[in-house]
Amino acid sequence: MPPESSNTTASPLTHFDAQGQAHMVDVGAKQHTHRIAVAEGRIRMQAATLALIESGTAKKGDVLGIARLAGIMGAKKTADLIPLCHPIALTRVAVEFEVLAASTTVVCRATAETTGPTGVEMEALTAVQVALLTIYDMCKAADRGMEISGVKLLEKHGGKSGSFVAG
Repeated sequence: MPPESSNTTASPLTHFDAQGQAHMVDVGAKQHTHRIAVAEGRIRMQAATLALIESGTAKKGDVLGIARLAGIMGAKKTADLIPLCHPIALTRVAVEFEVLAASTTVVCRATAETTGPTGVEMEALTAVQVALLTIYDMCKAADRGMEISGVKLLEKHGGKSGSFVAG
């Protein structure tokens, strides 16, 4: 297999070189474009736990407010957590929650943006995971059976590969 360059790859798994060794992808020659990614996930819990979150009476404080900040911080730390992610200059991170009372679920949606040579999918996904884990941490005394699920990329735009929107 010929060595890969920054413009062409011999394999869709770009984090491996021609010898199969893990490496950080060279993005030095890639065009700087506006990039945006949106990810989503959910946490299901007991009705009483959701009531604590909605009422603001959880022992540790404003669960969703703290989870929002944790998600933003998580996006900013993605390169520290995922070994081959590039550290990037985020221009915006937004974390939003939707409470679905009928299914005792909180849905988290995170949007990450940058202008640069590489995408922000991992930052959006990390923001969602960290926000949901923070909800779990803050409510575990009341409900250790909470379940995090459905974490996925909803859409991404920008860069050479263009747009992706989940079906």
